Amino acid sequence: MSTPDRPGPVSLQMPQFGPPAETGGGGCGDGCGCGAGHSDADEYELDPLECGLDPDLAQLLADAGLDPVQVEDVAHMAIEEDLDQGVDITTVATVPEDARAIGDFTSREAGTVAGLRVAEAVLSVVCTDEFEVERHVEDGDRVAAGQKLLTVTARTRDLLTGERSALNLLCRLSGIATATRAWADALQGTTTQVRDTRKTTPGLRALEKYAVRCGGGVNHRMSLSDAALVKDNHVVAAGGVANAFKLVREEFPEVAIEVEADTLEQVREVLEAGADLILLDNFTPEQTAEAVALVAGRAFLESSGRLTLDNAVAYAATGVDYLSVGALTHSSPILDIGLDLRAEA
Repeated sequence: MSTPDRPGPVSLQMPQFGPPAETGGGGCGDGCGCGAGHSDADEYELDPLECGLDPDLAQLLADAGLDPVQVEDVAHMAIEEDLDQGVDITTVATVPEDARAIGDFTSREAGTVAGLRVAEAVLSVVCTDEFEVERHVEDGDRVAAGQKLLTVTARTRDLLTGERSALNLLCRLSGIATATRAWADALQGTTTQVRDTRKTTPGLRALEKYAVRCGGGVNHRMSLSDAALVKDNHVVAAGGVANAFKLVREEFPEVAIEVEADTLEQVREVLEAGADLILLDNFTPEQTAEAVALVAGRAFLESSGRLTLDNAVAYAATGVDYLSVGALTHSSPILDIGLDLRAEA
């Protein structure tokens, strides 16, 4: 059963960083750094020749801001990796070919779920016959230990062959959503939002950033081509932070530019240059408060480094717009979810 506190859209406006995407039940709205929430899902064109998923499932993925073709590719990759050009030896040997079963995807612990439709995509790739799905919760819902998330009726062999690949993705994405939810809860009642970085698993960035949205966070840029982020190495290469900003603005005049600052003096420099967003690197809460006062709303501010759940509220109290937390995608533990089989009635 769905819970009433799934994340809704945010209202904070900022320059667009990233491609348009629909968010569904996630926490990404018109002000999100990824630009999600700016497109109409009805305009998402699904080409049945390109996507082999069930059209209804493909549309659900598109409505959530995910590319059905990409999700299908990930599903194929996961299954192909697990089979390694062979067969599921144990399952083929022990399970009759025509046997059918019911599988309950059940959370072993409390958390926030993400990736249910992705798990369905994996099963749709591996299932040789039609299968039935009963959806008990939606991505972004908080779930309790022992709660059923998804029930699938299919050939037993197919369920067992697709079990690990589906769970690997579902547990991983739900772990990210659960970790993000902890940060979003800590920041509740403030104007500060938690958001991710590009520290993602190669090939899974779109899915992992989707999981962040399901947990109530917002996305930073999706790729290097979305927006400019001038960091310390760019500053060294360009001979100074102000010059680095100037060079990017000249080369890409229409692109939003974020600049990393290590000191208040650098904040003044890039603010005067016209930065859209300033990344405060390893600032203390006290230094962050000084930066907020200095900027006075003329640019968005993002804190990075030194951040923990324990000091999140202290940083939010300064009025900074974002807390950048790479650990959401690079270090979140999985949410323990299992598949329990039972005989078909």
